[in-house]
Amino acid sequence: MKPKAKDDLIMYRLAYILILCGFLVSCSENSWYGDNPPTPLHGERIDILIQQEPLKVDVEKEASIVLPPPKNVDEWPQVGGFPSHTMSHLSIRDNLQRVWSANIGAGASKKHVFLTQPVVAKGKVFAMDSESVASAYDLKNGKLLWETDLTRKDINDGSYGGGIAFDNDKLFITSQFAELLAINSVDGNILWRRSLVSPVRGAPTVIAGRVLLMTVDNLTLCLSSDDGHELWRHVGIDEMTSIIGGNSPAVYEDFVVVSYKSGEVLALNLENGSVKWNEIISVLKGTNQATALTDIRGLPIIDNDRVFVINNSDVFMAIDLHTGRRIWEKNVGSMQTPWVADNYVYLINKNSELICFEADTGQVHWIKNLNFSEKKPHLAWSGPLLASNKLITVSSSGNVVFLSPYTGEVLEQKELPTGVTIAPIIANETLLFMTKNGELIAYR
Repeated sequence: MKPKAKDDLIMYRLAYILILCGFLVSCSENSWYGDNPPTPLHGERIDILIQQEPLKVDVEKEASIVLPPPKNVDEWPQVGGFPSHTMSHLSIRDNLQRVWSANIGAGASKKHVFLTQPVVAKGKVFAMDSESVASAYDLKNGKLLWETDLTRKDINDGSYGGGIAFDNDKLFITSQFAELLAINSVDGNILWRRSLVSPVRGAPTVIAGRVLLMTVDNLTLCLSSDDGHELWRHVGIDEMTSIIGGNSPAVYEDFVVVSYKSGEVLALNLENGSVKWNEIISVLKGTNQATALTDIRGLPIIDNDRVFVINNSDVFMAIDLHTGRRIWEKNVGSMQTPWVADNYVYLINKNSELICFEADTGQVHWIKNLNFSEKKPHLAWSGPLLASNKLITVSSSGNVVFLSPYTGEVLEQKELPTGVTIAPIIANETLLFMTKNGELIAYR
């Protein structure tokens, strides 16, 4: 038996050597049979999952841009300014100077994401810090008027959103604690608080005695502004993965336009929540995990019977408000809200490029890369907003850039003490920035 075992061992070793030689030969320039490997195909290799082409200017240089005249607005009462999320061309003074600043409380941290844009009404600035403390300041001088802690005593956790809207001397505030609160804007006293089915990270939209809001699980609620009782609801397709932040419905006449993190865009009836039309703008653009997220972070905008909506996965489109028909579509993605002024749309895309589109056709007039500084080449930008023939943008490092809305030329720059990730606002010719560390800064 021993010789047989010895022969088996020799055979096993021989088989192992032959297999190893096969692997070595397959790694050589020739195949196992001695043939040369096939000649590689010539030409450019293109990922079949990525079909996006770089955005190019497609309008003749001599084509002139004509904007409506600037107008002064005394208030910025809710996110996006007005319920339709369009404010056109605002007015602001030349030679802006810093006039006051105020610390509203806690800013961004490991436990708290700072997302809440301030609002302005009745000569006051209303803000909420990252720990859900609401406060009011005099727009003229920044004097603190009141502050109210909105946190629930039974919850001690970080905050990830919420927002503010003003209407009829009340502040309506959503919170990460799955609540809607109504607050007296004069003294900050809580009038009522309504428990919701799930948390809300975006700001509410208030119009005609109704408070509209969107929960983290793609539910749109319409509540009464009197006491918070539910009037109607709409349930969208739930999406497990999303980008931190929230969205707010856009409202014009009896149209309520909502954009869910699943990529759904719907027009609902303001009266009863019935669906007028729906559209899906989620498209797989590549294998990049961040690009594959179909979340819509920029606010939907209603302007001149058109809806403008953009998502993270490189789809920007204009939709007919009444029919839901696509007017045009562009391969560009962003988490910022576009700015619409008459027949022009300004947008900061994911590549930190400020782009001027024609609203009717989607044609590109000009493109300006905002990361033109060699010292700080990789920045996140917020905005833009249009005021007195200037586009205003601000970076995560605190660099404020004023650009021409006609050419994209840089006109002026200012430096804030720290970075900004919330888009600035303007009211009564006062430019307001909210920094990452919770400092509210006013320029006039």
